[in-house]
Amino acid sequence: MRARKNRRFAIAGGVGVIALVVVLIVVLTGSSGGFTVQYVSTPSVDPSKLAGVLSTQPPWSSNATDLAARLTAEGLPPLNAMEGQALHIHQHLDIYIRGQHITVPQFIGIVPSPLQYAPIHTHTPDGIIHVESPTQRDFSLGEVFDVWGVLFTPTCIGAFCNSGNERLQVFANGKVVTGNPRQLKLVEHEEIVVTFGSPGQIPQPYPASYAFPAGL
Repeated sequence: MRARKNRRFAIAGGVGVIALVVVLIVVLTGSSGGFTVQYVSTPSVDPSKLAGVLSTQPPWSSNATDLAARLTAEGLPPLNAMEGQALHIHQHLDIYIRGQHITVPQFIGIVPSPLQYAPIHTHTPDGIIHVESPTQRDFSLGEVFDVWGVLFTPTCIGAFCNSGNERLQVFANGKVVTGNPRQLKLVEHEEIVVTFGSPGQIPQPYPASYAFPAGL
């Protein structure tokens, strides 16, 4: 009888350990839900060579002075009267540096005079990204930062680069971005979280979704 009880306890304990491992996998990899992280296949430019790129600490301005040169380097023509006719989607971007939330400013990708819009831009300082294009094509997270003019590579954001236990980590709709984060595909109503710091400085829980305003 005692042997049978011990077996039952051992089995129950084993099941408990397996369940805990599954939970940890889900938490650490974001492997719940039906969302699949997607990537673009087109090669990207060297962001460190873009005009006016900021490799500084935040806060980062909308940085529109050299926008036209960056758009030319990216092959992103400014929008005209046909903007958004073929593609008009929105994402939300959260940035955390060493646990501190960083503002994504308004008017990224917008030159006020004469008024000019990049296909990727912001209107408000709340992290909502507008992607508009007269043609169907894929856009990437790297292009968001390139239009903004903030250095963003697989290992760096602004002045911060991987060192010691501090790392750049990106999440999309709660999923860990395991590939090149610059090539993360922008999809409708995607919640993107870019973090830099030690593992303990990643927000817990980090945002996995965003309540977009009506009409977006």
